Amino acid sequence: MVARLRAHGRHLFWPLALLVVLAGATVYAVGVAPEGWMRILALGAGALLAIVGVLAPLLRWATRQATITTRRIALRSGVLAHTRRELHHSRGYGITVRRSGLQHLFRSGDVTVAAGEDPPLVLRDISQPHLVAEVLHDLVEANAIRFTPGEWGGRPDLAGGPPEWPHAERW
Repeated sequence: MVARLRAHGRHLFWPLALLVVLAGATVYAVGVAPEGWMRILALGAGALLAIVGVLAPLLRWATRQATITTRRIALRSGVLAHTRRELHHSRGYGITVRRSGLQHLFRSGDVTVAAGEDPPLVLRDISQPHLVAEVLHDLVEANAIRFTPGEWGGRPDLAGGPPEWPHAERW
């Protein structure tokens, strides 16, 4: 594995700020509520807002992950239903780095990896996008050298091409 990437941590600022405000507001509401059912209602409303406004964005951020290995890029996302997209370096692809003003301020950006007819793979708001793009360029180049036709990665036992599979005639 070369790198494991997530979106920039600044995506957690507003949910965590909301958590602090919700905690204070819930404690205040429970303290000033004159009756027991009002206290329970205040706690329930605070818990519901914490789940929707804090826990959901935190889970969304934590479950979106990109893994770059020496052979492929894999994007994984989802809490209950997982989605995984892979793109092998051996296919070759074009890389575009895009940075907005806010992303430039936080040294993050979007890296778009376009490979032929497939929809582009977008690594959204990752830290140091230019470094990630350089690493991806190097990995594509290394894969191109490793699988040059006729050489098969410099292995003399595979110099004539890939070995024949012994059970190929059965299929």
